[in-house]
Amino acid sequence: MECKVAWLGTDGMAFSAETGSGHLINMDGAPEAGGKNLAPRPMEMLLAGAGGCSAFDVVLILQRSRQAISACNVTLKAERATEDPKVFTKINLHFQIKGKDLDPAKVDRAVKLSHDKYCSATAMLAKTAELSYSIELVAE
Repeated sequence: MECKVAWLGTDGMAFSAETGSGHLINMDGAPEAGGKNLAPRPMEMLLAGAGGCSAFDVVLILQRSRQAISACNVTLKAERATEDPKVFTKINLHFQIKGKDLDPAKVDRAVKLSHDKYCSATAMLAKTAELSYSIELVAE
């Protein structure tokens, strides 16, 4: 896997990343750090990636478990260290799963499997952060 990141100029703290799959992502810093708030912060991208990785696992596992899932939303709330490096210290992933006749045990199993076995992003973040999750089922 490869990613190229380029600084977008001397008048700010904006960067453009080109992923190995050919996609472009812009990032920017907070105004107090010299950025212009024109794009997500790099740490926000890291948190979003963890949510996407885990949601991917959960949806795939539930589909393979023949659950009639129609939506999967993940809200991540994170705390960071106060001193540099300001790593994530706590992250909660709240899964809102919508579907018809969902089996709560299968949903819980899918989230646990992502959390304990499959999600590479959360596995890395767990090296510095206490990870937790919660589940909300929404019936159709």
